[in-house]
Amino acid sequence: MGIVIETFIWEPSSSVFIFIFFSSFLLLSLFPFYLSKHAPTTKSSSLSDHPFSSSSPRFQLYFLLLYSLASVLDGLWLVYGEFELVYYGISKEDTVTFMLIGFGAALFVGSLLGLVSDLIGRKKTCLVFFILHLIVGIWKMVAPSPSFWVANLCLSLATSIFSFSFETWAVVEHDKVDSKPGHRQDILNETFWLMTFFESASLIGSQVIGNWMVGGNLEKGIGSPSIAATLLAILGIACMSRHYDGTTKIMTFKDYRMSFSVYILGDRRIWLLACAQACLHFSIAVFWILWAPTLVADGREAFLGLIYPCLLGARMLGSTVFPWLINASLRTEDCLTCAFVVQALLLSIIAYDYEEIGVLVTQFSLYHACIGLILPLLARLRTMYVPNELRGGMISLSLASANAAILFILMQRGYYRTIENSTMIAFAAVGLFMAAGCMYVLKRCGKQPYQNWHKL
Repeated sequence: MGIVIETFIWEPSSSVFIFIFFSSFLLLSLFPFYLSKHAPTTKSSSLSDHPFSSSSPRFQLYFLLLYSLASVLDGLWLVYGEFELVYYGISKEDTVTFMLIGFGAALFVGSLLGLVSDLIGRKKTCLVFFILHLIVGIWKMVAPSPSFWVANLCLSLATSIFSFSFETWAVVEHDKVDSKPGHRQDILNETFWLMTFFESASLIGSQVIGNWMVGGNLEKGIGSPSIAATLLAILGIACMSRHYDGTTKIMTFKDYRMSFSVYILGDRRIWLLACAQACLHFSIAVFWILWAPTLVADGREAFLGLIYPCLLGARMLGSTVFPWLINASLRTEDCLTCAFVVQALLLSIIAYDYEEIGVLVTQFSLYHACIGLILPLLARLRTMYVPNELRGGMISLSLASANAAILFILMQRGYYRTIENSTMIAFAAVGLFMAAGCMYVLKRCGKQPYQNWHKL
């Protein structure tokens, strides 16, 4: 007599998605009422009626649409890439090799792209982002059995560009159209959290597009996401070329090198901020490498396709908390310190305690809610401390140490087998504790230079 073993595949309840949606909706809808009662009358807010230049809201809408389009492109390859590797029978060892190639390109080439962006113009660099995605899309459609290392190289450089170019472009453009520093800071704060909100929503949309285009027929649907990515990249290039402004004033290399040495390398506050950025980037990379193996450890099964939008929804929810905090009497560094500590504690528990899938997903969601809050807060700090003309170079160089650390642990885990997954998560937790310490020391360094935030 045979024994039938029933398998249970875990999936999040629909009530989780309803909770995330209504929580975000309530935070956004109740904020104007909170602002009208608690905000000081002398302080302007980007969510109330301000005498902005008429071009500022138009640019913000135009920018957010392009940023969402870029996020869909980035997310489409994230979702579709893993499926493509499995479809073509790529081994785990080869997958690790492709990851090493990607992070190596981000380290040795991507670290310099921010400097190049500051010198040639931020919008040109954003245009390069869409061109790289266009190359990958065409390459995958033309090649019968695509060379993954070429695609991975281009996508890694595109991701590096995405991490700094769009934010830098938005800051520079708002600096041109808004002459009042208070108004400029307000609309930038709004843009920062909307970038995180729209990016998370776009990543969920990219998953929907990928699943819809692949469909049930793998043989016919395997190339469909490549067609979608190609069309979206062409649309992005067309939109950016149509509104291209080539009159942006840029610095000479000699002036840029001198300014970078003085205002970036010579300021310990920038070093503290860069260290916090690198630690966050490292922890996010480790999370996305290990989240699926952690959930399905010991033969457990889960619907990862339903957990993925749950995590991004939590990040959307975290971003909606940002406008509440910046209008309260709280220092940005204090908020970041608390958020980093919460993240570090969550990863510490995940690293050293065996959890059921439901508990793990809850911890993962809280981790991403903190990310949704931290990203706009860090962007706000960069606006306070980093000159606009040097912003791209500062961001890209700050991520170099994170990419180097990721390369090191991937080699130790993927090739030499000297560390375990839990050790990698523990390293990420330690990095987040370091980021919290950096924010604490940054607060003690002195008064925030609000008056000098926008120019050299």
